[in-house]
Amino acid sequence: MSVEADAGRLKTEADEPGWEVDPDDEWGVAVIATVGRQLKLRREAVGMRAAEFGRAVGYGEDLVYKIEGGKRIPRQEYLVKADEVLGAGGLVAATWEDVKKVRYPKKVRALGEMEGKAVELQLYDPLNVHGLLQTAEYARGLLLMRRPAYAADEVERFTAARVARKTVFERDPVPEVSFVLEEWTLRRPLGGGEVLRRQLEHLLELGQLRNVELQVMPMEREEHAGVDGGIEVLKFADGSAVGRSPVVANGRPVSEPRQLRILELRYGIIRAQALTPRESTAFIERLLGET
Repeated sequence: MSVEADAGRLKTEADEPGWEVDPDDEWGVAVIATVGRQLKLRREAVGMRAAEFGRAVGYGEDLVYKIEGGKRIPRQEYLVKADEVLGAGGLVAATWEDVKKVRYPKKVRALGEMEGKAVELQLYDPLNVHGLLQTAEYARGLLLMRRPAYAADEVERFTAARVARKTVFERDPVPEVSFVLEEWTLRRPLGGGEVLRRQLEHLLELGQLRNVELQVMPMEREEHAGVDGGIEVLKFADGSAVGRSPVVANGRPVSEPRQLRILELRYGIIRAQALTPRESTAFIERLLGET
């Protein structure tokens, strides 16, 4: 099978950082290895060499081998183009449904799975607007601030992963979700003034949901139980719970009752010290008017 070579520069690993397979992610390794093996078999079945196929899809030969060997996660556009070149009738493109389930880092998937099962979430982030509340633009602006800097492709991948977690608001039945936000995180214009405006508008929209409570901790508060860092407590239908905080078990998830009691005690005090949900809505509306 002959194809017309792509006249443009072929992509290499340097063009797509952040799409490596985590060797400790057993499920991810298995999925990507299976997809890669199918790609190789189909390429060989039509009599194409890796270099020829790479030129046809716009990728370097080395990257083709790594994708086929299960060492790299193929992007959706790669699978779509491969489907066209190999004449697979949509079967190769359809493998994206499996790939997209493992394209995010294992720890992000694990967190998303727990959030997806929780019937109650108690969340406090002292540094930024919590990830579940972030717009894509705000998340991207935040990720661009990281040092050492993420590559552009990594920023987009992590932004997509963060936005994907927001399906927690679309579940049926919906979970009860409580957030405490720091005032200063609502004033800092990460990504610019327009990005902040849209973020504040998004908070007001989420605050209208019956199962969501947003509370703001004003900077003027003289007492604050959250000085030790963020808190996450997720409760499940069977009565179990899991929590996490930097000062408890070095930030690892905990489910032991004594440690959970400490986290819930701290979170309860933080909520009592913050503005009420109604006061917080008025506060965010005022900030939006000033932005």
